[in-house]
Amino acid sequence: MERRPSKTAVLIALLVFSSTLPAFAAQAGYQPPAGAASVLPPRTASEWPDVHSYADPEAFVTRHFELDLEADFDDRELRGSATLWVEQLEPDATELVLDTRDLAIMKVEVSDEGGAFAPAKYRLDASHDVLGSALRIEMPPAATRVRIGYSTSPQASGLQWLLPSQTLGKRLPFLYSQAQSIHARSFVPLQDTPRVRATYSATLRVPPGFTAVMAAAADPRNPVPGARRPAGEPADSGASVAFRFEMPQPIPSYLLALAIGELRFEATGPRTGVWAEPDMLEAAASEFEDAGKMLLRTEALYGPYRWDRYDVLVLPPSFPFGGMENPRVTFMTPTVVAGDKSLVGVLAHELAHSWSGNLVTNATWRDGWLNEGFTTYFERRIMEEIYGSERAAMEWGIGEGDLRRGLAELKPSEAWRRGLAPDLSDHIGEAGAAVSHEKGALFLRQLEDRYGRAVLDRFLERWCAEHAFTSVTTPEFVDYLRSELIEANPGKVDSGFVARWIEGEDIPDDAVFVRSDRFARVDAVRDAWERGEVETAELADAGWGALEWLHFLNGVSRPQRSARLADLDDRFRFTGSSNAEIAHAWYRLAIASNYAKAYPAIERYLLGIGRLKLIRPLYMDLLKTPEGKQFALRVYAAARPGYHPITQRALDKEIASRS
Repeated sequence: MERRPSKTAVLIALLVFSSTLPAFAAQAGYQPPAGAASVLPPRTASEWPDVHSYADPEAFVTRHFELDLEADFDDRELRGSATLWVEQLEPDATELVLDTRDLAIMKVEVSDEGGAFAPAKYRLDASHDVLGSALRIEMPPAATRVRIGYSTSPQASGLQWLLPSQTLGKRLPFLYSQAQSIHARSFVPLQDTPRVRATYSATLRVPPGFTAVMAAAADPRNPVPGARRPAGEPADSGASVAFRFEMPQPIPSYLLALAIGELRFEATGPRTGVWAEPDMLEAAASEFEDAGKMLLRTEALYGPYRWDRYDVLVLPPSFPFGGMENPRVTFMTPTVVAGDKSLVGVLAHELAHSWSGNLVTNATWRDGWLNEGFTTYFERRIMEEIYGSERAAMEWGIGEGDLRRGLAELKPSEAWRRGLAPDLSDHIGEAGAAVSHEKGALFLRQLEDRYGRAVLDRFLERWCAEHAFTSVTTPEFVDYLRSELIEANPGKVDSGFVARWIEGEDIPDDAVFVRSDRFARVDAVRDAWERGEVETAELADAGWGALEWLHFLNGVSRPQRSARLADLDDRFRFTGSSNAEIAHAWYRLAIASNYAKAYPAIERYLLGIGRLKLIRPLYMDLLKTPEGKQFALRVYAAARPGYHPITQRALDKEIASRS
């Protein structure tokens, strides 16, 4: 059993710290941004709320849930039940509040432990555009279980139903989920807040010939992939095939994940393997063959892997993210399968989440940098362990560029996004990815620079071990940082250091960056090329890999003459590149330079993938000119039906704001 501090002990620690660090910051002349309350003094749960959830886990908290769901590909619905085992924490509480979005609630029943279920009184509140609807259930005394019969909407924000034509094999339809950050409520009624962690079991009933995968332990008695109709069933029985799963470790709701389609598996090591469509499996297994090495090296750095297996599921190209760190089975975009392992930093990132995010979780989405910043730092350390210090330095360089571009592209009204733990009360559903990932990682890199790698590694390993399977806030981390690192190693940072990094809206002036020798040479060659001192033909002699070319393209001044881009394109075939990141960088340069030759390939790119990081900037660039806007709107109208609901929602909002 995990040892966790009592609420009283936590509160005392927070109150003690609240009287120290703010004073230190004030002595250093630091002031929070105008109109912002300092995030550094620790808060109670009521003072540090999860504004993205209706649930009240201080009244009732879910400890375990059980799903029994059938996938109907004709109606694009999941139908069945969710049974929740809840613990009453507030003695006078009489109402359990769950998060839902666009669910059809058929019935709600409650029971005490071991008793029969009986109908319960409930109501579904009016729907909020972002948060969905609160499901309020009247809880009789001694009730410990709630069973809800329901079905999902065909437009559920956390599910994408794909036609066979939208898959690689084009033989069967496909379904997959994406629960982060608040989309689990669109396919399961639950307390959809990362503050609540629960174990679960699930049964997925799928049509014959389909394979179901969940981010959980598969029952060894499950049908083999591609199993047909159960023996003895008549051909027209319509009998489904049942796949069963268990998640023995408690997880937050955003890590609930499922996929159903034509899937096969290939092991890449004793604890690692790859799921993919049959036509993708060989390439994906080759690309991710180093997962086992990464796992071992990360354990050596940050402690034992607590999730038993680490597999990867490569999804169809509409998946909206690079990867999703669902425990036991990372969901991954096929845009990472470049053929040369140049983009496997995404694999290292998702694996690292097994410690920072899955094991130690942000308690609210305001604290998202505790997931993403830590994970990005861990990712770079993993890449160094496997591929060497220069590869890691290049990854840091790419990240620095992403951070600087991300900050530069924010509007003045979006300055709140620049802080690591921004108050989201007035910005529900919004955040700043580059800041949480790269600024958060850079903050930890500063600690490494000041305290030394060995000291920081021990600190981070203890953080993961002592907070395993818990959800934490920024103030709780700052308190731990003060007591376990700053005070234990005095004289290393000034009194306002932590405040400047967490609350500041820019990169602190004293930030130390990681420099790559290879990128320094790329910079010198690029500058000479732009001055006309190096001919385009001479660039072929540089012997660059994918990351060097990516750095080169990201740094080219804009706009460039079309003739010059045509010369680059003729020699290096950037238009239509099979490396999705290089193609993205090239297309941004092409749009800025009005390089017309690239536009047909840009259209195919936008129609062919749904990864937001890669396609949203292209749409935003196109919308800056009348001609580009006309092109963007035409392409988006054709591409939108194939995008994930998360992608649709994000791009609809961006396009509407620029129309």
